[in-house]
Amino acid sequence: MARPKEFDKGEALDAAIGVFCEHGYAGTSATMLTSAMKIGRQSLYDTFVDKWQLYCAALRRYGEGETQAHITALRTGPKAIDGIYRMMGRVVRTAHTPCLGVGSISEFGDKQDELNAIRAELGMPLSAALIATIAQAQADGDAQNDADPKLLAAFLLASIAALRISARGGAGPDELESLGQLALRALR
Repeated sequence: MARPKEFDKGEALDAAIGVFCEHGYAGTSATMLTSAMKIGRQSLYDTFVDKWQLYCAALRRYGEGETQAHITALRTGPKAIDGIYRMMGRVVRTAHTPCLGVGSISEFGDKQDELNAIRAELGMPLSAALIATIAQAQADGDAQNDADPKLLAAFLLASIAALRISARGGAGPDELESLGQLALRALR
């Protein structure tokens, strides 16, 4: 009996993320996935059950990486405001890479409980870190806007999604940089 080919599940998920980011859930076929993941159809189903479970696993992995990258940026710099600027700068630099999180919202809205749960679970630590960083920047006198840090964080997170959608729609680097700077003005 032939032994099934082993593969790295993380690498396969990363390949699936690329396909889902570019084509969305509905626009992605099993053939596209198996080709990108370099696995057979049976391995896909044996490991991930079906396309939907693969999509959910891909969204979780993607979201974990993005959340960690944002939080790392927020914690970088001698002052809280520096971290906020670094996080937004990272978004501007990477905005042309399709975002699976924004893509999942664009494609499904809030109609899929499983996706809502993944986004909520991953969004909570990022939101909490951003709220705390904004509050610290306010306490330091570097963020002059005395609005509720929770509201300011929600605005910046919405701006991140808008930046990524703008990039997907063709906005160039200069426009994205300007939009990022406009979003940061909310802190002044």
